[in-house]
Amino acid sequence: MEKYIRKFSEITMADLAQVGGKNASLGEMFTKLTPKGILVPKGFAITVKAFQDFIAYNNLEHRVGVLMKDLDKNSYHNLEAVGKHARMLMMSGRIPADLSLEITTAYENMFDDGMEEVAVRSSATAEDLPDASFAGQHDSFLNVKGSAALLYAVRKCFASLYTDRAIKYREDKGFEHDKVFLSVGVQEMVRSDVGCAGVGFTLEPESGFRDVIHIAGVWGLGENIVKGVVTPDEFLVFKPALDNGFKSIIQKNLGSKSKMMVYAALDDEVNEVVNQDTPEELRNRFVLEDVEIEKLARWALVIERHYGKPMDFEWAKDGIGHQLYIIQARPETIHSRIEVPQLISYKLNEKGIELSRGEAIGSKIASGRARLLSSPLEAGKLKPGEILVTDTTSPDWDPILKRVAGVITNKGGRTSHAAIIARELGAVAIVGTGNATERITDGEMITLDCSQGKTGYVLQDELEWSKTITDLNGFELPDSPKAQLILADPEKAFALSFYPSHGVGLLRLEFLISNWIQIHPMALVNPEGVSKEADKLKIAALTRNYTDKTSYFVDKLSQGVAMIAAAFYPKEVIVRMSDFKSNEYAGLIAGQDFEPREENPMIGFRGASRYYHERYKAGFELECRAMKVVRDEMGFTNVKLMIPFCRTVEEGEKVIQLMEEFGLKRGERALQILVMAEIPSNVLLAESFAKLFDGFSIGSNDLTQLTLGIDRDSALIANLFDEQNAASKQLIVQMIQKANALGKKVGLCGQAPSDSASFTRLLVNTGIDSISFNPDALIKGITNLR
Repeated sequence: MEKYIRKFSEITMADLAQVGGKNASLGEMFTKLTPKGILVPKGFAITVKAFQDFIAYNNLEHRVGVLMKDLDKNSYHNLEAVGKHARMLMMSGRIPADLSLEITTAYENMFDDGMEEVAVRSSATAEDLPDASFAGQHDSFLNVKGSAALLYAVRKCFASLYTDRAIKYREDKGFEHDKVFLSVGVQEMVRSDVGCAGVGFTLEPESGFRDVIHIAGVWGLGENIVKGVVTPDEFLVFKPALDNGFKSIIQKNLGSKSKMMVYAALDDEVNEVVNQDTPEELRNRFVLEDVEIEKLARWALVIERHYGKPMDFEWAKDGIGHQLYIIQARPETIHSRIEVPQLISYKLNEKGIELSRGEAIGSKIASGRARLLSSPLEAGKLKPGEILVTDTTSPDWDPILKRVAGVITNKGGRTSHAAIIARELGAVAIVGTGNATERITDGEMITLDCSQGKTGYVLQDELEWSKTITDLNGFELPDSPKAQLILADPEKAFALSFYPSHGVGLLRLEFLISNWIQIHPMALVNPEGVSKEADKLKIAALTRNYTDKTSYFVDKLSQGVAMIAAAFYPKEVIVRMSDFKSNEYAGLIAGQDFEPREENPMIGFRGASRYYHERYKAGFELECRAMKVVRDEMGFTNVKLMIPFCRTVEEGEKVIQLMEEFGLKRGERALQILVMAEIPSNVLLAESFAKLFDGFSIGSNDLTQLTLGIDRDSALIANLFDEQNAASKQLIVQMIQKANALGKKVGLCGQAPSDSASFTRLLVNTGIDSISFNPDALIKGITNLR
């Protein structure tokens, strides 16, 4: 007779039919990956044979089968009733005596005579497969202690094969109900109730970018993160840096982590676990130290390479023993199956009034009527094509989610239930808004915009938007000149990495400083110079986790640049040091305390002139410190630096010397420093500038402005601005010819090459080395290069 119990140490993936997907994977890791240093909690599986004998012993097969045949597979109007009846039948069954004895004996032998808490997890034979995860469809139970409680939890796992969501999922995926069986895993309970827990992916979950590991975590048990009850901490780790011994954490986001799930009190006879408010001190702390993040990432890499495919996984940290564990791993089922060589982009064609914002899931746009629901029991109010607005979702919402045009939640992050299901369905979702149910009125028309990067926007009214599909079958990127991108927002980098390009020809730091950092750098260097109390409070809030406030600037800037450098690695990424005008710098927090008032900032205190001036020199040092972290500590030697608006050769010498003092020596670790050719003096004295810099990038906007004597900020003469004016073109041609003669690389950043095939041909024929395009103009620009 086939035995009912299999220890994890006796299981591999070859046993999937006997122990289900989850247990097979746990056994595979326990057997083959613990020797490689990965800690997996001990446990055993109650086999599928046990489930089948339970069904036979209680004569359930026919009765449950009749119920499944009665299911209305068109409208599913009776799904709730059918599921409830099926679960009631399962719970009315008794576990046979021989099976009960095997379960309790195994429990007592492995877990301290049956006095140790365990996790009891469902594991279906059609679960954790590459094309069907069944994530969250079946039930698991935590903090189960004692033989009686264990046997009850096993029956509840058996019954969860017929949750409403599991029934609907099998229907959607084409699985026959009587061909899917359940195994149960009994696993050592990691004491993350006094520690932390979370999930991870061995790719970036929104774009599918393969070279990063995404880790998310919360305080307490991990159920809160899976169900989307809280917004977690999130970390991104770059795989090549991890392999090569560099600082590999390229992004850290502090989540609110408002709730933590812990064991219930001993005198609580109803609950095994309870949710409680997270103490303020823990909310303001990351759940993992950097060394722990990298340890988990290394384990994730071992798991991915063992299985030979992208994986998602669950982890937990024991708050008593302070050990990390992997408690589950399964194939990632969304991006790993996408092989169609096409780019799909969405663009909002009109502005709207913002109602709320949160984390964007995917990159689509959708419009529809908002429907505010508080629970799945109100599903009857939801019409097909409407947008669900709710506090949070759980697997119980799954049967109705296929009817919606989009999902908006107050709570949850990128790894929450709502996010996972939205990706699987290809739906538009914005999670973790915090206020959607307060700001959105039931029944009003709204638009969900997830096309702007990681932040999704809920906008009033039904707005006009467009969708563009570019087929990359047979699309060839020319070898020369290089076609590169102009970028500013790190949140778009991973998605844009799939575009055909030779890297990034212009990375603007201004977006990062104004959106990620927000504070004027000199306010961090010289906090005594901040005059307004409101600004002091804002700075204190943003930098609350930093004793050295300047490190806040360095960390944020280096992480933002690192995300873009990682997305295009090993292709070159040219970072232009900050080029704010004084009026733009003044718009930062406390900026007015450190900026002069100028009549014409466009040709005033900007670019290289700021870097060595006492009013900004210390701020430039912070920029250099951040770039040194990116190149030297993180290993992104594909990053090159560029100096904007360098008026004179003498000014260039000062900046190069200053950068060396700040740890960025030209030529060291192959560092290249380029200069923008955007002032006529750069062209006229190209031979002298070439002695200082490794190459040129033509800034056609400023070069045209200064050639024609036009203030680009003046609307009165805007009609005279033309990059293709004969004088501008003559200077551009001269710059290219001089650079070629000097053996220096020369590129151009601007809109004209994508707008005009003749202008592009002029650049190519003159010998331009690279042209950089905005993302929405890249494909057209490449077409013009041919």
